[in-house]
Amino acid sequence: MAEDAQKNIGTWYIDPDAEDRMADGHAPIWRHPIDLMLERDLSDKNVLDFGCNQGGLLRHLYAIRPFRRALGIDIAETSIAKAETLKGNLPIQHQVGGRLEGWSEEFDLAVSHEVIYLVPDIDAHAADIRQALKSGGVYYAVTGCHTDNPLWPKWRELVANRTNTVVQDRSVTDYGRAFEKAGFAVSARKLEYDGFIPFVADGWTPDFADALDYYTQTKIVFRLVKP
Repeated sequence: MAEDAQKNIGTWYIDPDAEDRMADGHAPIWRHPIDLMLERDLSDKNVLDFGCNQGGLLRHLYAIRPFRRALGIDIAETSIAKAETLKGNLPIQHQVGGRLEGWSEEFDLAVSHEVIYLVPDIDAHAADIRQALKSGGVYYAVTGCHTDNPLWPKWRELVANRTNTVVQDRSVTDYGRAFEKAGFAVSARKLEYDGFIPFVADGWTPDFADALDYYTQTKIVFRLVKP
């Protein structure tokens, strides 16, 4: 996301090639939160991916748990254009933007992966998602980018230097309070990724021990239910 949720950007990373590598790197991680979702049959469900980037998460979800239709929304215009070219015949619509005007009680399930820490106004975002969900709808928001992350001071600098976005400082509790205030029933768990984690020498966690801790202990999955 950008400094203002209403301002569009081209890509999240300043380097467009890094945008492609990010999608490839996230792929094995996406499968794990999908496995954690309590909703097993999505065949008659409408799904929202907020901050969808190049659309990879929705394509993975459809391959594992096919849904009725979906919307992917993101402020990165170039990434949304690529998502459209990659979706093929899947029942997915993509939209450029950072708000959900016009989408009211439309979705049964919403997801986001490493997006909420970039949203300038978390209260407005929580209200947006709640309005877009049907009664009983669920929002899974995944992030390890919070002030309880011991790597956070270093990562703030990386985000500033490598991306077109502005990071926000929030704790896990800050997120819980914001979503509760919006009217969600809030619960969460650690991601506890159980797959093998590749070593990336120049990545966000060049200390390999940090990478192992991040994906097993630091990254959080919020499950937010609209009553």
